[in-house]
Amino acid sequence: MQAARAELAERLREVRLDAGITKRELAARCGWHESKSSRIESAKTPPSDADIRLWCVACGAEAQAPDLVAANRQADSMYVQWRRLQRTGLKRLQQANLPLYKRTKHFKVYCSNVVPGFLQTPGYATALLRAISTFRGIPDDVAEAVVARMDRSRIVREGDHRFAIVIEETVLRYRIGDAGVMAGQLGSLLSAMDLPSVSQLEPLRRRRVVHGRGDQRSPFGCETVCRGL
Repeated sequence: MQAARAELAERLREVRLDAGITKRELAARCGWHESKSSRIESAKTPPSDADIRLWCVACGAEAQAPDLVAANRQADSMYVQWRRLQRTGLKRLQQANLPLYKRTKHFKVYCSNVVPGFLQTPGYATALLRAISTFRGIPDDVAEAVVARMDRSRIVREGDHRFAIVIEETVLRYRIGDAGVMAGQLGSLLSAMDLPSVSQLEPLRRRRVVHGRGDQRSPFGCETVCRGL
């Protein structure tokens, strides 16, 4: 869902750049504030169909409007589907991506806040999903969701999948659950480093350089307690 919105935002940015105009000039032609142009290009605010048509007219790219509108509606459809799944509880959300997980051969994972779902222990997953369920105010099916997550996690030990995983050092320090839960989770991570399917599991401590968006077309998952993405 977020990848689709980011790709649409990038396409709109390219339309503007091809037209050779600034975000301020685009905003003036469309009749809205410059900050709206920035929010749309950074995928922070989803555009309406009317916004996209105005954008294309302002950039002299009316012919691209139908395709961009279609992409926008597809992203909206994915969001609606996600919201419907969320309202039914967390179990179905765990099961929804299982076919994609099984088809994927090479996982490249970066986590800055929590342990990757397929490496979580039952205790850690229970504490995390309980917090998410409470915060979002959705049906409490945490026990069933944890069972579904553990079932999904078998891909780390079964099949010919490969995993390259980078996590922030803060993930190891941020407490999810009590001390016993964290001790069990950290011990499980140490064991995961020896799994044949895991080619790399590295806590990240070094300073990083932030680069551009790059290729946003590959599917990715995001797990967060926040209401929005």
